[in-house]
Amino acid sequence: MPYKNLKKFIDTLEASGELRRIRAETDPDLEITEIADRVSKTAGPALLLENVKGSEYPLLINAFGSYKRMQLALSCGSFDEIAARIEANIKMRPPEGLLGKIKMLFTLKELAGFMPKKVSGAPCQDKVYTDGPLLDRLPILKCWPGDGGPFITLPAVITKDPDTGAQNVGMYRMQKYDNTSTGMHWQYNKDGTRHFDKYKSRNQRMEVAVALGGPPSVTYAASAPLPPDIDELLFAGFIDSKPVEIVKAKTVDLFVPAEADFIIEGYVDPAEERTEGPFGDHTGFYSAADKYPVFHVTALTCRNDAVYPATIVGKPPMEDCYMAKATERLFLPLLKMVIPEVVDMELPIEGVFHNCALVSIDKKYPGQAKKVINAMWGLGQMASTKFIAVFDKDIDLRDSGTVLWKLLNNTDPKRDLLMSEGPLDALDHSAPHANFGGKMGIDATRKTREEGMGRDWPEEIVMSAEIKEKVTRRWKEYGL
Repeated sequence: MPYKNLKKFIDTLEASGELRRIRAETDPDLEITEIADRVSKTAGPALLLENVKGSEYPLLINAFGSYKRMQLALSCGSFDEIAARIEANIKMRPPEGLLGKIKMLFTLKELAGFMPKKVSGAPCQDKVYTDGPLLDRLPILKCWPGDGGPFITLPAVITKDPDTGAQNVGMYRMQKYDNTSTGMHWQYNKDGTRHFDKYKSRNQRMEVAVALGGPPSVTYAASAPLPPDIDELLFAGFIDSKPVEIVKAKTVDLFVPAEADFIIEGYVDPAEERTEGPFGDHTGFYSAADKYPVFHVTALTCRNDAVYPATIVGKPPMEDCYMAKATERLFLPLLKMVIPEVVDMELPIEGVFHNCALVSIDKKYPGQAKKVINAMWGLGQMASTKFIAVFDKDIDLRDSGTVLWKLLNNTDPKRDLLMSEGPLDALDHSAPHANFGGKMGIDATRKTREEGMGRDWPEEIVMSAEIKEKVTRRWKEYGL
């Protein structure tokens, strides 16, 4: 069942044996990261640190750090349940072009009842602070020794398009500079940047609100790769099967989740930039320092029972991997709608979800695998995928041994590699230029003569069904 707020989610985690309380004092400067990293790497529980040095607020970390907890967060028994709801409600009228197909997903009849619901008062505004300690109240983590400072790592950043008035919610790390300012690390291909560029062209300040905590569906939706101008709070309502309640912020003209634990209100000035980073990132390497806009805080509001949510990223697997795995499953129906021959997709954790995509297809004609590779490089965030390998439909993409066997045995480097270049993820440190570099597609499907196979493709070794059944039936007789 969906959660009204973060406290309800914490209660469920604890009742399920998925949460451990730590009452000893812990330091947000590196110590909490080391604790959380050890627990994450050993598939341990969520942690509620109740005595964080320098702050009155408890800190929740690793709350999404397993398949079970991620499924609890999204109120489902499996990610495929939500994917099936998405697939079942897609309108079947022919859309115009790829963008039309993508946006089709969000014209679902079922979504009509899940529009965010405005309320006049909200728990996120139980306390309102406009001066004195603001960011200094929060137990913001310095995650790794080489980080440029403490970072807010699990924010839902709310911005508004000045042309349409549509709000967007994205997840962009925020380096704390001082009590009233942070960096705003929205990358070149994010909706926050798109909004900011419009304000910058008008030489206007952009109002921003940052939600921390609240229903876990809202936190997840902020990280989801939704099409531009699709309301993430609407998507959170779809996940929970109930509308997200929103309230007008106190000092900015934005609506924020009413059940959030904290709301940080403020603005970004288009004329101001400051060095942000380095930051120990989910690639397992530090992302370099660079110039980013500065966010100025005008108010901090919070619940009476607020809990500060945080995450850390670094060498996988970590908590963010499970959030990304949910995205992989939930958005597979969308990919299939745009590229119908796709059967399955696997984004290996080691590829940190932008370096590698494994895809299986129902191959019907020569060159189809390369067609799929090019189509994926033309789709939203898939455009920055560095390696795409395409397999036949009968392969289990989660069986790494079989994947590697097929990859090494089904490919001829001269014939089956598709070399290209184009946009890459901003965090890809191996690229020769920021955001741009080489890409490779691999056709690991069975080849036809039309694809340059000069001889017959061999038959794969498979035991007859009759003998397999016989051996299974007699297995105990063998004494094995």
